[in-house]
Amino acid sequence: MKNLNRFFILGLAVSSFFFLSCEKETVEEVAVDQDLLSANAQIDFSNELDFSTGLDVSAENNSYSSKTGSTEKYFPQCATVTVDDATPGVFPKVFTVDFGAGCLSNGINRSGIITITLTNYLANSGCVMTIERSNYYVNGRKIEGTVVYENITSNPQVPKWTRTVSNGQLTTLTGAIFTFSGTRTVQQTAGVNTLTLGDNIYEVLSGNHTVNRPNGTSLTVTIVTPLIKKYACNYISQGQLNLQGTFLDGILDYGDTTCDNQATYTHSNGAIYNVSL
Repeated sequence: MKNLNRFFILGLAVSSFFFLSCEKETVEEVAVDQDLLSANAQIDFSNELDFSTGLDVSAENNSYSSKTGSTEKYFPQCATVTVDDATPGVFPKVFTVDFGAGCLSNGINRSGIITITLTNYLANSGCVMTIERSNYYVNGRKIEGTVVYENITSNPQVPKWTRTVSNGQLTTLTGAIFTFSGTRTVQQTAGVNTLTLGDNIYEVLSGNHTVNRPNGTSLTVTIVTPLIKKYACNYISQGQLNLQGTFLDGILDYGDTTCDNQATYTHSNGAIYNVSL
């Protein structure tokens, strides 16, 4: 009987070891999930931020539309903007936006250079806006790649663009590298008939993005409900994304239109994780 008890205790100890090992393994996978979650949110944030930069540059240099623009200044005063040809109505125009070694505005610190090329007035159907990054950092994270917006507006009251990202790369504060690419459709839903940008609201309607990391884990991102981006807010404030990847299977929710840098991810098993930009 004593020997039988010993075998029972030994078996229980071995079972407990494997159970704890599985528990530990699950925790490690969640950490990987959070890395991908954070990277995806930072990528979306940077892409939306650079679109706002394109709006700023075009509005301040009478290149948004052929209508007389507002004299309101939108762009961070610590950035330097130059243009290859300032002649009104002449395109293409190439704007160089230099944030220097650091430009802090509205709580966001940027450095490096982005180049913005317009083939026509940004509001005109057929216009292409190309955004290129050079040694460019947002809040200490290096962002690379080219973003192309093509104006596909059919109704002047609802301006619309396709956005294609290629050769995208994010380097995090810890040195981790993520590559990304994809295409989405963006439309303006408010502020179309005013001369200021402050009341503009944009919806990211549809499209897919992929995010990959060097160790092989990947993520496919699909819009479930349109993402809401107010010009007056630095962050996406509403909308949902479906995340499917090596360790991810759930919904990223950007909230209820509150302007903040928070989102929540709900995994398929019901676990909820907070995501901060």
